[in-house]
Amino acid sequence: MIRYLGSTKNLAGCVGGLIGLALYLTGVVGGLWPLVVAGLYAVFALLAPPERVRLVPVDVVAEAGQLRADLGSLVDKVTAQAQRMPGSSVDGVRRVAGILDDLLSRPERLSASPDVQHEVTRLARTDLPLSVQTYLNLPWWFAAKRRAGGEPSASDELLAQLELMETEAHRIAERFYAGDVHQQADHTRYLRERGENA
Repeated sequence: MIRYLGSTKNLAGCVGGLIGLALYLTGVVGGLWPLVVAGLYAVFALLAPPERVRLVPVDVVAEAGQLRADLGSLVDKVTAQAQRMPGSSVDGVRRVAGILDDLLSRPERLSASPDVQHEVTRLARTDLPLSVQTYLNLPWWFAAKRRAGGEPSASDELLAQLELMETEAHRIAERFYAGDVHQQADHTRYLRERGENA
């Protein structure tokens, strides 16, 4: 109810009601003025545009900060469980988290590219935590055991997933920094041309 009081529909309805009251005070409507005021309020409220729907979080800085905190917590958890993690997986998690953390440290710029923002968020919020959590939920003796028929072990699967995620994170970072790379190349070209013309 309180939310409705500040809504566009209520404000428009109030304008309609005030018009009805003005009509009464100027003598245009007589004893039925309460019905006129209520009717104009209803008409104006119904004609007012609906409230804007916000499907994308408004505070991109807060969302990026939360994702960075979650990544830090994941890295801490993996580091604490290092004896259970296979080979270079701890370093793999750190590398992927590091790339994502760097991208998330620039939330305004990230929000300017919705595709990149979506891919970073998916990796940080779903893919990386899911891979690590699924592996850690397995008993240690089972995770390292090679499956029948030469199927890869859970450890092998985790290492493969981390490698794929690191490749994807690098690809996303290349898209994110493409403008900077072009700007740097343009500046190098400018400096060379200036040197040649000196």
